[in-house]
Amino acid sequence: MIYTVTFNPSLDYVVQIDDFRIGEINRTKTETYYPGGKGINVSLVLQNLGVTSKALGFTAGFSGQELKRLLDKAGCSYDFVDIAAGCTRINVKVAENPETAINAQGPIIGKEEFTKLLAKLEQLQQDDILVLAGSIPKTLPNDIYEQILQLLAGKVVHTVVDATGALLLNVLKYHPFLIKPNHEELGELFGLGALHDEQEIITYARKLQDMGACNVLVSRGKDGAILLDETGAVHTGASPKGVLVNSVGAGDSMVAGFLAGYLTSRDYKTALRLGICAGSASAFQEWLASKEDIIKLMQVL
Repeated sequence: MIYTVTFNPSLDYVVQIDDFRIGEINRTKTETYYPGGKGINVSLVLQNLGVTSKALGFTAGFSGQELKRLLDKAGCSYDFVDIAAGCTRINVKVAENPETAINAQGPIIGKEEFTKLLAKLEQLQQDDILVLAGSIPKTLPNDIYEQILQLLAGKVVHTVVDATGALLLNVLKYHPFLIKPNHEELGELFGLGALHDEQEIITYARKLQDMGACNVLVSRGKDGAILLDETGAVHTGASPKGVLVNSVGAGDSMVAGFLAGYLTSRDYKTALRLGICAGSASAFQEWLASKEDIIKLMQVL
């Protein structure tokens, strides 16, 4: 079973505004809202690909109830810890070039709620997959990823970590099954700028393997992705051609596609190809890709 954790999920309220002007009244052209959060995105794309998962995390208030309703509508399973006070955050995304986002803080997560989440994670079994994705709310401890991986260290649970900076580096000692920095985040981990040269990316991804990661998947936007697998092999893949519509969720879709491809084939080349197509298909539209969207790109890549 695959479990995803989103510590601070959201409702993403996406508005399209022509000629957005700061300090003036702006009228929307379209308005849509979606369930948001990196782990939730992974669960939704897995669901679209026919792979069952369960989304974990925290919800609160009327917006938390609406988030659950949208997940029910999508057929996505969840088991959230409910928080009595506050509301699940509502993030505003202005879909204009360039994209503008206003991200809210979310509810206060107390020690009792945190303990309830850990209790759910303790129930994971051998060979389950746990996806930890995204940033940590201010009300949770900074080492929460480490605490969770330490909790599961003896269970042979396969962990996937999509995070940045120290949050990622500090969990490598637990040998996560997969990590997915993008080419900019990879450079930042080593005090560098964005890495574009393929050999440089391979060099620094190999360093992350030396530090404990089993598989390192580096997304490169329009340039595709590079995978260093646990056997030491290097796989590269180009992105299909298309027009970027919305980059939000593309990386999460790549993680979902990779997992779906690996679980059905146990082949890293297949996993990389499906991951790239899932990420690109989401980037080429307003929200997350459907199975049909992904298959179309698989046919041309």
